Amino acid sequence: MKLKGAEIMCESLLREGVDTIFGYPGGAILPFYDALWSYPQLRHILVRHEQSAAHAADGYSRVTGKVGVCVATSGPGATNLVTGIMGAKADSVPMVAITGQVARASLGSEAFQECDICSIAASTTKKTFMVMNPADLAETVHEAFYVAQEGRPGPVLIDVPRDVQMELTEAVFPEITSVPVPDVSAEATERLKEAARLINEAERPLIISGHGVMTSGATKEMLALAEQSGIPVITTLLGLGSFPGGHSLSMGMLGMHGMYWSNLSVNEADLIIGVGMRFDDRVTGKVDTFAPHARIIHMDIDPTQIGRNVPVEVAVVGDAKALLQQLTPMVTNPPRPDWLQYIANLKHDHPSLNIPASDQLQAQQVIAALDTLLQEDPETTIVTGVGQHQMWAAQFLSFNQSDSFVSSGGLGAMGFELPAALGVQVAKPGTPVWSVAGDGGFQMTLQELATLTEEKLPVKIALINNGYLGMVKQWQEMYFDNHLKAVPVDGPDFIKLAEAYGVGAVRVTDQEDVLPALRQAQAHDGPFLIEFVVDSNTNVYPMVPPGGSLADTIEDPATTSNPTS
Repeated sequence: MKLKGAEIMCESLLREGVDTIFGYPGGAILPFYDALWSYPQLRHILVRHEQSAAHAADGYSRVTGKVGVCVATSGPGATNLVTGIMGAKADSVPMVAITGQVARASLGSEAFQECDICSIAASTTKKTFMVMNPADLAETVHEAFYVAQEGRPGPVLIDVPRDVQMELTEAVFPEITSVPVPDVSAEATERLKEAARLINEAERPLIISGHGVMTSGATKEMLALAEQSGIPVITTLLGLGSFPGGHSLSMGMLGMHGMYWSNLSVNEADLIIGVGMRFDDRVTGKVDTFAPHARIIHMDIDPTQIGRNVPVEVAVVGDAKALLQQLTPMVTNPPRPDWLQYIANLKHDHPSLNIPASDQLQAQQVIAALDTLLQEDPETTIVTGVGQHQMWAAQFLSFNQSDSFVSSGGLGAMGFELPAALGVQVAKPGTPVWSVAGDGGFQMTLQELATLTEEKLPVKIALINNGYLGMVKQWQEMYFDNHLKAVPVDGPDFIKLAEAYGVGAVRVTDQEDVLPALRQAQAHDGPFLIEFVVDSNTNVYPMVPPGGSLADTIEDPATTSNPTS
């Protein structure tokens, strides 16, 4: 059977189980779009900017476990994808990005909209392919999907010249092979025995649960380990949801804006068990002061991450689910009353979630009210941008379910919130999806309001408007002598803007109106935006100062009645 290259691409996507593509057409990818006409099984979501296509594919992947797919043309279309591709790499999200390229004869001639996207994207992907022969397309697509999911997941890019997409060739499709879950090796088994010994002997142990726990589908196993051992669980930012936030052993998030009690407990722990996380700088603070009294057990599927940032006593490479299943029966639950009392005292004496008393609406009050809706319907997914609102969401929302929190962690891309929420809503029709946005990041990708209305996606938007790039302002206040430069952000009338896009909208300025507005949005049949006009002087606490250790965590001076210890 002879098919055009573009038809082989479509057939290959279907064979990989793809049903949704996020993209934006252009000249060099038009043969592929023409082929899509004959493949209605492939739903195409037309975003309004290519960066949004990558973020939407990211959000879609996180809540489905499938590979997200985004498509763009050559040149600026391809380069606009790069931010979202890099975000997927940083957060270990499987993605395949397909880009058009100028015809083979024009390569290297600086033709219109030509760019070497494979070289540009090389450091932002697990692998890139340029397909010069249509007969190679089917095998390349399959390899791309395999690589995206193998080991530590991540993005792969396929660049296809325009004439390759148009050329007829004999279509031969490879057998679809799924990525196997790696068995626990004999070496890993021996190291798990050593890990169990350290856990059973520890007097002040803590578990740190990361995004990899959810990626491997190991949330039940994480819960079983915690309950079997009686060890409290802290999460990373992207690990929120990997352990039930309402559980008695849950300690919330640690790190730069983590809970005071979590940070101080890590500083006093004698054993840290890190699972599916990277010990990145936002978690550790000053790395050579991290957990100074603790031995560290690190379990991760990516061997390059183990020992990369902190010294490790026991390194275990493997899939988190399989490792936890083998480890849990080996551990015991010796009494640790002094340790648990120490943590309880920290929580009592240093209440990190107090909200400053003020006549003005506080962003934390908005997020705390949103948590009411989250607890009423645990199927709700919260998608945030990056900045102060992101940290307040991480602090004040209690996630009891895997993949209920989606955020740009490693890259920290502003503008992530709306297109990623779009992708989540496509993946989870009929379930509530909230985009928690800042007024700065929202203005980077607000054009996707048009996509919401066109696709009838009922995403709800909680827009936290303090009139500033809030996190940048906070740093300028605290560490740059209050030199506020380029941080006030004037915006449009967000209510009129939403209405222009056909999106329902209200503005809220008073605390008593917050929960009614959230319920109004939730009940609305379609996308809805609430602009919450909040106090611009409120900063995010707790906070680890730049270059500081977790022991240096600063509490909110507006709410702290006890001195820090």
